[in-house]
Amino acid sequence: MIDKVRRTPEEALDGLTADGMTVAVGGFGLCGIPEQLILALRESGVTGLTAVSNNAGVDDWGLGLLLQTRQIRKMVSSYVGENAEFERQFMANELELEFNPQGTLAERLRAGGAGIPAFFTRTGVGTVIAEGKEHREFDGDTYLMETGIKADLALVKAWKADRTGNLIYRKTARNFNPMIATCGRHTVVEVEELVEPGALDADQIHTPGIYVDRIVLTTSEKRIENRTVQG
Repeated sequence: MIDKVRRTPEEALDGLTADGMTVAVGGFGLCGIPEQLILALRESGVTGLTAVSNNAGVDDWGLGLLLQTRQIRKMVSSYVGENAEFERQFMANELELEFNPQGTLAERLRAGGAGIPAFFTRTGVGTVIAEGKEHREFDGDTYLMETGIKADLALVKAWKADRTGNLIYRKTARNFNPMIATCGRHTVVEVEELVEPGALDADQIHTPGIYVDRIVLTTSEKRIENRTVQG
């Protein structure tokens, strides 16, 4: 049985990074992001990245850190708020952006992991999203074709894992992580709790270990995007 655990985020990424690669990153806002792996990716110095993620974090955390260092060439996202540097680079034509409706992005990631090269959806028909894409009629309605996403590297955040890579996510921190875990040629996961094989209830596992190549145990900061308190 392969032990997939690495000692540090840097060790977990060793040999898996390259300039110009496509990296898919889990998370929604700052919830469920593989924050320590993002820091390790920044320190690796790779450039020209295509980053696939629901959003780009904030200016000083998450993928926003890679925007600061200009390591991202293109973002494939569905939401780009909360990040002034993202806005600046995009408006200055310094950053390429491929917009996706949120559900479409989730399905593109799932399709890529399932080996489905393309699918048809009504979402986006008649909008700028549909420009340049194949249209087809089904039962009297117009659909557009979207392609599945495959990444060279998938970075995932999970709550618990065993040493063989079986994963459990926690509540809304699950978000895009399960789809991203399946779409990577190599999948690296940071977790908050690591247990021995057999300790997880098999019926509660969200991502089977077959999809996971490496695991690293980290301590998360869990920053809050917009803190709201009662008056």
